[in-house]
Amino acid sequence: MTAPVQTGPKPAGVARRFAAFLYEGVLLFGVVFFAGFLYSVLTRQQHALQGRTGLGVSLFIVLGFYFVGFWTRSGQTLAMKTWHLRVTDTAGQPLGWVRALLRYLLSWLWFLPALISVWALGLHGGGAIIGSLLAGIAGYLLIARLHPQRQFLHDAICGSRVITQLPARS
Repeated sequence: MTAPVQTGPKPAGVARRFAAFLYEGVLLFGVVFFAGFLYSVLTRQQHALQGRTGLGVSLFIVLGFYFVGFWTRSGQTLAMKTWHLRVTDTAGQPLGWVRALLRYLLSWLWFLPALISVWALGLHGGGAIIGSLLAGIAGYLLIARLHPQRQFLHDAICGSRVITQLPARS
């Protein structure tokens, strides 16, 4: 079996994409904090355990708007700009909103196996949950190593790829 013919810029390395992933988590802390605060004010939430499902759904939607908005507009989130990464389709064109939405939904594959295992095993301790998430993320990184172009599973499925786009020299 031969690897697909690659056209256009070189795909970004797994280490660079993972670094952007970690940085994205730091930046999203503020987005999630503000959205959670807004949700609690608008719903007059008086106890942290009230309205958890509604909060989870609203955060999922807010994060979807964040990612789909950036990917369709410039192909880069704030973390991707810092790490000189851009998401494109396989032909090197910007993502349309349908493909960007599909990529967002499929990107939850980073966490879904770990979350399902936590739920199925009835784990409640913070250490067990974090350990399961870290194992799931490590497994997802290893799967990318098996792809001929080192793409993550969600990119391979939805026909997108992350490329390195260094700034032009002046």
